[in-house]
Parts: sequence; C-alpha cells; structure tokens
Amino acid sequence: MARARRFSSDTLQFFWDRYIGDDPERIAEYEQAAADVDVAQAIYEMRTQAGLTQRQLAAKLKTSPSVVCRLEDADYEGHSLAMLRRIAEVLGKRIEIRFVPADKPKRRSRKVA
Repeated sequence: MARARRFSSDTLQFFWDRYIGDDPERIAEYEQAAADVDVAQAIYEMRTQAGLTQRQLAAKLKTSPSVVCRLEDADYEGHSLAMLRRIAEVLGKRIEIRFVPADKPKRRSRKVA
C-alpha cells in the first residue's frame, strides 16, 4: 500500500521520505522545529501588525532588542510561557494552549489575531 502524502509538493515529499520517513525520533524533531517556527512567526506577525519595531517591542517588554530578535528566530528553542505572556499582554493578546493526541498529525494552521 502506498504511503499517504504529507505534502502537496513532490520535492518536499521526497525530502520527507528520504530524511524523516517513519522514524519516530526524526518526526518528533521535525514537529518540535515546526513548533519553534510557528512561535517565532507568530511573534513577528503580531509585532509587525502592531506597527512596532523590535526595539519598540523590547522597550515595552523592558528587555533588550536582541531578546526580541532571538524570540523571532526560527531556530530559537527557549520560548518560555512567562515571556510569551508578557508579549501577549503588551500586544493586547491572550495565549491559548491546546493539548492534542500525540498520534494525530499536527495541523499546520494557526491564527494570529
């Protein structure tokens, strides 16, 4: 039986099959990296929608611009719930956390409101 496609792009599917495949450890690493990217992208989008520079957001958070830069970096793995709450408060947002079954594929959509 053919494996279900994960991506609509043949190229992305090829790389998934070649480097990740059915390896649970690699799938977990991919999902963690995808989550880090989602958080960084959400922070960036909320900041830019608010019309703030990294320096301006940092001032509101009472931190340095380099901290904001790091939080918006897709490779950064240290997002703390406390910092995310501070960002949400400053930008007039709230945080919503959901737990989903581990055996279900992750939905790659998120809302930034």
